[in-house]
Order: sequence, then C-alpha cells, then structure tokens
Amino acid sequence: MQAFYSDNFVLPLPPGHRFPMAKYQLLRDALAAQLPQVQFVQAPAAIDAELAFAHHPAYIAAIANGSVDAQILRDIGFPWSPAMAERARRSVGGTLQAARVALAQGVSANLAGGTHHAYSERGGGFCVFNDLAVTARVLQAEWGRVRPPPGQRRLPLNVAIIDLDVHQGNGTARIFANDDSVFTLSVHGEKNFPFAKETSDLDVVLPDGCTDHDYLAALELALQTLEDRFVPRFVLYLAGADPHEGDRLGRLKLSFDGLQARDRRVFDWCFARKIPLAFAMGGGYGHDIAQTVQVQINTYRVALEYWQRWQKWGTQTP
Repeated sequence: MQAFYSDNFVLPLPPGHRFPMAKYQLLRDALAAQLPQVQFVQAPAAIDAELAFAHHPAYIAAIANGSVDAQILRDIGFPWSPAMAERARRSVGGTLQAARVALAQGVSANLAGGTHHAYSERGGGFCVFNDLAVTARVLQAEWGRVRPPPGQRRLPLNVAIIDLDVHQGNGTARIFANDDSVFTLSVHGEKNFPFAKETSDLDVVLPDGCTDHDYLAALELALQTLEDRFVPRFVLYLAGADPHEGDRLGRLKLSFDGLQARDRRVFDWCFARKIPLAFAMGGGYGHDIAQTVQVQINTYRVALEYWQRWQKWGTQTP
C-alpha cells in the first residue's frame, strides 16, 4: 500500500509551539518498523494550477512569496517561511497523489494532510491550503478528461469527504457549499474549534466526553444518511486522531479500540460498495504524542487490511 510523506520538509517553529510537528516522522518510523507492507513515497509539491482548483490565485501567490496578510498568518498559527510554503504544497500533493493511486488500487494514504480549516482565500487552524478540496476538484477534472470506451457512458466522479477529525471541516464545507458533486460529512465536537461553524452537507455534532458507543452509533447513522442522499464514486477520509481520550484539544473520550472500530467501519462501508478511498491523518495533539501516533498506526493497520482485500478482489474502474 502506497503512503505519501513530506516529513523531511520540516517547518521551523518557535520553542514551545503547540503544534506537534515531530509526530509525522514518528509515524513514518513506526510504520516502517511495524508495517513493512506500507510503501513510502515522497509527496510531490502541488503546483499553482492544482491549488487554483480550490484557492484564489492571489492567496496562492501570497503564500509563495511571503506577502500573506499578518492576520491570516495568526489564524493559521505558523510563521511564514519558504519551508512553510513548501510543506503546505506537499501536504496537498500527498493527498492528491494518494487519490490517484487509490483510483487504481482501492486504498492509498497521505501521512499528513487533512488541512480542512483552509478556505479558498485564507488559511486557519494550522491549515494553509485545503488538500481535500484541491484533491476532489483536480481528481474530478482529470476524470472528466478521460474518454470512455466507444458506446459506454462515463459517470461523473462524485466525491464524498468523510471528515472524522474532532474539529469541524469548516473550510471544506464553505468551499463546497454550492457544489452538488461533492458531499461533505463532518462528525465533530459541538463545543470545539472552530467556534463559528460552517454548514456541511451533513454535520453530526457530539457533546464533550462522548465515548465509543455513542460515537459509533452517530457514525452509523451518518453513513446511512450519506447513502440515502448521495452516490459517491470516490471517498476522501480524514482519519483524525484527536477524538482520542488522551488528546489535549479533543474533548471527546474515544479509546484506541473505539477509534479503530471507527476506521474499520469507514473502510468496510467503502469496500462493500467498491468505492476507492484515499485518507489523510488530520489532527492529533496527545498529551503523550506516542498515543497520537498509536491511533494513527491503528488506522494504517485497518487500511492495509482493506488494501489487501482490494488486491484480491481485483480493482475495477468505478
């Protein structure tokens, strides 16, 4: 199973910064040791033309040359540097490449990504560009350029974004607010950041302290509602680690087993319908960063199992 990484492009942060930049390298090291079937590929940098599918050209240019507004930088939470701009592009490029691979192989991953707080014209919440939005639109455009065999009709590539980070995917919701070809589903903490929520196609809000049973019941209902309202042909899955009970920003109380059951349900839902899936890791801010990494390793264990099922089944063009 291919997984795209960009942790070698390290963003320099001031001492004491609360973003756990080290988790990406820790995750890759742990996966290399525990799951040798995962093949690591360096994420390419998304180019301007790709970013422009979801972002305003002026914002793309400002991030590239460092002229971005000071308030936007404060909202993002990272100081600008060439490394910041490069890392942001590769975070998008990793999810885009994972999606292209998943179309052929069923499952693929970005070890980073999940930057769902970025809007078209600005970033926020440690998110510079929105990798999910760029990927959905670029993938649809590439799909539309491929001619079907003679006498056959090629259906549009409807994309469902299943966002299970503990924080609402506000940027993603705003970008696709008037786009019927992309369904945005966000399961998140009601009282958590962002405090001014957007409107997704389906928002499922959870109270502080929500545990495994109630979370999984809410997810089951959400997936049924998604199926009732939309027919996806591709899924982008944001597998946030921050609903874990040990997360300092999460406010929910999911266990390792509960989060692994969450992942298994999403992968199983997609495989049963033969919907290819690409996933990104999103948030994770554990008091003990090793717990965050363990949640993510568990996600990869489930993903690898379903990737193997896809290979046995024999992938087909959706």
